[in-house]
Amino acid sequence: MPYTKPNFVVYIMIIERDIINKFKVWKDAPRRKPILLKGARQIGKTWAMEAFGKECFKYCVKFDFDRQPEVKSVFQATKDPLRLVKELTLYCDQPIIAGETLMIFDEIQECEEALNSLKYFCDEAPQYHIIAAGSLLGVAVKKRKMTVPVGKVNIVNMFPVTFKEFLRASDIRTYEYLESLDEIRHLPEIIMNKLRTEYRRYQVSGGMPEAVVALLDNQGISAVESVLQDILDLYELDFAKYAEPREIPRIHAVWHSLPAQLSKENRKFVWKVIKTGARSKDYEDALLWLVDAGIIYQVFNISKPGMPLSAYEDRDAFKVYACDCGLLRRLAHLPASVVTDPIANYTEFKGAMAENAVLQSIMPFLDDRKVYYWTSPGTAEIEFVIQWNDEIIPIEVKAEDNISGSSLSVYNKKYEPLHRIRFSMLNLQFNGGLLSSPAPLASWFDKLMTLVK
Repeated sequence: MPYTKPNFVVYIMIIERDIINKFKVWKDAPRRKPILLKGARQIGKTWAMEAFGKECFKYCVKFDFDRQPEVKSVFQATKDPLRLVKELTLYCDQPIIAGETLMIFDEIQECEEALNSLKYFCDEAPQYHIIAAGSLLGVAVKKRKMTVPVGKVNIVNMFPVTFKEFLRASDIRTYEYLESLDEIRHLPEIIMNKLRTEYRRYQVSGGMPEAVVALLDNQGISAVESVLQDILDLYELDFAKYAEPREIPRIHAVWHSLPAQLSKENRKFVWKVIKTGARSKDYEDALLWLVDAGIIYQVFNISKPGMPLSAYEDRDAFKVYACDCGLLRRLAHLPASVVTDPIANYTEFKGAMAENAVLQSIMPFLDDRKVYYWTSPGTAEIEFVIQWNDEIIPIEVKAEDNISGSSLSVYNKKYEPLHRIRFSMLNLQFNGGLLSSPAPLASWFDKLMTLVK
């Protein structure tokens, strides 16, 4: 059966989501806390929670505080977890049994008392399995000055469908080949060709589950475009619903400036691109709203790649990317036919699309660690710099096969990193500390780093 959200009916059974494996580890953890699931709208949070509940528990009950406002009264009457469980059974058709039932608290931002109850479940009734999630949770918490029970919940970040998940659904044999890699070596040309084709298709749909399924079900590009536009329209409605009235036009302006920001050769965010004469003090709250909503990623510049990277962060210099390359493409009105054409020349924006897709691929591996970028006093720039265990790793991104440019060499000469990475559409190899990888393999980032150690 499909699950429904406002204005959407999403069929995503064929997309196996890796986050369910994280849920399985959590289920059997001896010191388990309730999960607070965070992520942008329409990435499949509700489906993932329900799929996990159906697969791994005898019973699964969901309380939606937006659609079932009457449930709020239960949490407003008591903080005692055992009493809460007893009264919640009156609102569901299945029993709530410790160890056998998954409780889902959906749209939890609509009930602050339910959010606070997670603390008491953690302290007094850890035998119950609870996953809570909400739309624009970060935004709602700030707007309503709600208190998140920090230390009493496992905050888990969820992201759009990754290319790995996409490939598993679209071409299982190629996926299994990549999963079986046990050393860094050139990939067979047939694998490279399939990767190039599927990766370009992924950049068309992006990782929004409904758009992915529209593509993989061969519903046609018009169906994919319609899904993506519906999601963009929903985001616009969210601006009006969750933002302060005076901030709504500013959030709209910042969001719609994203293609222009990324079309510059130097992708550093420039306030005047939003509007002539725009200043940071007028628009920085709008930008932060989009960050809190999970719709954009803000990547700050660093003065040097030292440990920890946060100590060298320049708050005045940053780049902004979309949470999803498909949404970015649709927002920019870039035709799918251009993306799927390997020789199409759309200059700077082609590089921006490549960077956005790689960033989208590595984000799930970083937990809450930030991504940065580095520039030299001259013209050298490294697209992304991350902290991976005890290493600082520079990541260069090239859109196709052209890997000309001296930025990575400049960085290497200056800082001599143990490992450095270049993502392009060239084949896989490792030489002298440089991992050259096809960009689609960014979704196997953790595996690649294990293999080069």
